Amino acid sequence: MPPALLGYWSEEGWSGFGQGIFWIANPDDFDELLAEWLIGTPLEKIDRFHVIARTAFGKLYLWGEKTDPSVEIVASDHLILCLERDLKKPVKNPDLVLRGFFSGSDPSYADALDRDGKPLFPRALKALGPLRPDEMYGFEPVLVTGGKARIENIRIVNIHEHLGILRKLAGPRFPMSSLSIDKLL
Repeated sequence: MPPALLGYWSEEGWSGFGQGIFWIANPDDFDELLAEWLIGTPLEKIDRFHVIARTAFGKLYLWGEKTDPSVEIVASDHLILCLERDLKKPVKNPDLVLRGFFSGSDPSYADALDRDGKPLFPRALKALGPLRPDEMYGFEPVLVTGGKARIENIRIVNIHEHLGILRKLAGPRFPMSSLSIDKLL
């Protein structure tokens, strides 16, 4: 892990920001869950990844030991976002990239959108209240089973249980790439 990340953990701990829309994550808390999400995907052969941050809606931001910040898991939609070019080699200055990730992240990118393209976080926070560190806003019924991204379908759920259930319901899709492992190993 880059020294800057160790500094964030030391200074900030594993805290929520923006009223809980974005959280710095303890990677150890997500190891088993991450292994579930990556099993059977090309990513488990490319690098060893760690969850370094997450959102109120369960989007996980991964840091690869060799590929640095190259992968996001959007669990509610069963998506793994990555580009082959980002998995080929590490960045030259991981501390600078990490600082940019934490300081330059647009809070709206951490939000989920309803079916009309409107942000859900402010309405979920108002209707359901703030999240504890082990919680997230989840859709019930879940989207993969036909649920709709609407405010009335959001519940506060345990993040580990909910993301584990989501992974058991369906495998992740890679909409942005067709990974060629041979090129990356």
